[in-house]
Amino acid sequence: MTKHPAAMTSPRGPIGFLTIVLIALLSSDHAETKINSMTNADVPFPPAAPNPLNLGAICQKGHCRPRYLASFFPRSGASHFRRRGKAINRLESWYSLCCGKPEAQKLCCAQQAWKLALSQFCVEEFSTKTLAYECCQFKGDARWSCFDSELPNPDYSCVQGYTAPSVLPEPGFTFNQDACQI
Repeated sequence: MTKHPAAMTSPRGPIGFLTIVLIALLSSDHAETKINSMTNADVPFPPAAPNPLNLGAICQKGHCRPRYLASFFPRSGASHFRRRGKAINRLESWYSLCCGKPEAQKLCCAQQAWKLALSQFCVEEFSTKTLAYECCQFKGDARWSCFDSELPNPDYSCVQGYTAPSVLPEPGFTFNQDACQI
């Protein structure tokens, strides 16, 4: 029994059916990608370690770097981005404390704030059932080297047209002047 060639290419034949399935799959994937790109709240991370070259920007441009309020994130999911946002908010709050210190103490204070904020971030990462951020797997200097690599904003540049909202200061940081090298 031979099939008529038109039956193989008609909308009701196997090729027509496969074409419809392929179109449906491709269009649904595209639609889902479009939805995900609108609901995923990306948080540029990690923040750069404070150093003599970026300290000025840390202290002078904090008003134009993003803060991540609850309204920034989708209602569900994106918990890893929420933890990153919380770490950035905490760090920016602590930087504002450090920037009020005498010039000789600012860098050491900012470095302490950076390490403590990222240490707390790692504690939060390990308290979830998801895979922790890669740098949190390391200890000591290896952790800090990891966090200070592949940086999205090493110079602490402003986001054009953005003004940071007022947020409450984050508790939990106390500058230890005795830990600074002279």
